Amino acid sequence: MTRCIRFAAVFCALLLAALLVNAARVQVVESRAYDDNPANRRPVIARYGQPRGDILVGGRPVTASKDTGEQLRYERVYTDGPLYAPVTGFASQVYGTTLLEATEDGVLSGTDPMLTPFALLNDLTRGRAPGGDVVTTLNPAAQRAAHEGLAGRKGAVAAIEPATGRVLALVSAPSYDPSLLSGNGPDVERAWARLNADPDKPMLNRAVRQTYPPGSTFKVVTAAAALDAGVVTDLDAPTHSPDPYRLPGTTTVLTNEGEGCADAPLRDAFMWSCNTVFAKLGVAVGAERMVATAQSFGFNDPGVRIPFSVVPSTFDTTVDRAQLALSSIGQYNTRATPLQMAMVAAAVADGGQVREPYLVERTTRADGTTVGTPGPRPVRQAMHPSTALRLRELMTDVVREGTGTNAAIPGAVVGGKTGTAQHGLGNSGTPYAWFVSWAQGPRDVEPSVAVAVVVEDAAADRGEISGGGDAAPIARAVMEAVLRS
Repeated sequence: MTRCIRFAAVFCALLLAALLVNAARVQVVESRAYDDNPANRRPVIARYGQPRGDILVGGRPVTASKDTGEQLRYERVYTDGPLYAPVTGFASQVYGTTLLEATEDGVLSGTDPMLTPFALLNDLTRGRAPGGDVVTTLNPAAQRAAHEGLAGRKGAVAAIEPATGRVLALVSAPSYDPSLLSGNGPDVERAWARLNADPDKPMLNRAVRQTYPPGSTFKVVTAAAALDAGVVTDLDAPTHSPDPYRLPGTTTVLTNEGEGCADAPLRDAFMWSCNTVFAKLGVAVGAERMVATAQSFGFNDPGVRIPFSVVPSTFDTTVDRAQLALSSIGQYNTRATPLQMAMVAAAVADGGQVREPYLVERTTRADGTTVGTPGPRPVRQAMHPSTALRLRELMTDVVREGTGTNAAIPGAVVGGKTGTAQHGLGNSGTPYAWFVSWAQGPRDVEPSVAVAVVVEDAAADRGEISGGGDAAPIARAVMEAVLRS
């Protein structure tokens, strides 16, 4: 009898040991596989079981969390959703996250180990710290001015602080309300289908995820290359440029919208945007130097992040002389995001230096304690400081008495460059209206804001759209908002 009891006890002990080993295997060795199993709802329930941290603009949250009382308890809500959607993106229980909601998800959801001093303990207990906050660099007045300026139009605005690279405004129009995608009911699915089927693409972030031919705004880059290379040494000397200009090796002739471009000096050619002069200057500079200058401004760089990714702006590195002439006036394969062209204007304003743009000032715990800052930003010299000084002079002339007078601000020094970019088969599409600029207030030692605006409006008559008429007033409103603050 004793032997049977002993045998049963040993057998039960072995079963208990096997059970413990299997539990350890499931909970430790294979825990990741079970966590990632789509049938496991626990991580999703935990993710939405506490409020998400907030994204802050001007010290105030533009996001919040709503307690639904359901299994997936907290849903994301947005204050002025369409205004800040190009920055926040969305946080959806069905479709995931985008933009800042995606790149800063660890902080916002509370899973970033920097949010707790006892990260190992949290790992063991499967605990989660309260969601942290993300403080942006945005200027709320500039963001609103850009959004209201584009109301009813398709286009984008990007504004940068030249001395630091801080992004002051990032707007894309038309926009959408990210709150529509936050939950998990049938209304979310219908909103998703409707937004994706909209031909105006409201979820496309045109400021950083769409490239356009920059047209005459690219002449800032061409002028910088010509001045740095010594092709032009005197802003007021004749450039020996014919009008019309025959593209090298072809029978195609390039013309200008207005008169007076034949043999025009760089100052006049820049002020009145003479295509023939800048096409010829690009050829004189040569493909190698033009490519190098464009890349020093940020073109062809696939690694720009603010912190979410920015599509590369492009300047073709394999062009013949005719293609180089067209590339030098912002046509052919030259394409740029509005953020890239804001970087070009900022480089002129900051002595030729290009600073990496950034959108997050710092990340904090729920109690406001800082856990992360962007740190020093890379800086490169796009052109000689003397060249930047001369370009500031040229851009100031454009606003004072050229094609950009609509951007003038009383009491401030403003420099700008207009652009009207052709596109479509045989240039049949409605041209894109561009304006790039910078502004220096009466109390500023250096320019405090650089802006790029693009307007793509299929409803406008071809002859009515222009950088000076459509885009410059929007840029002026954004610059005024920054200068006032």
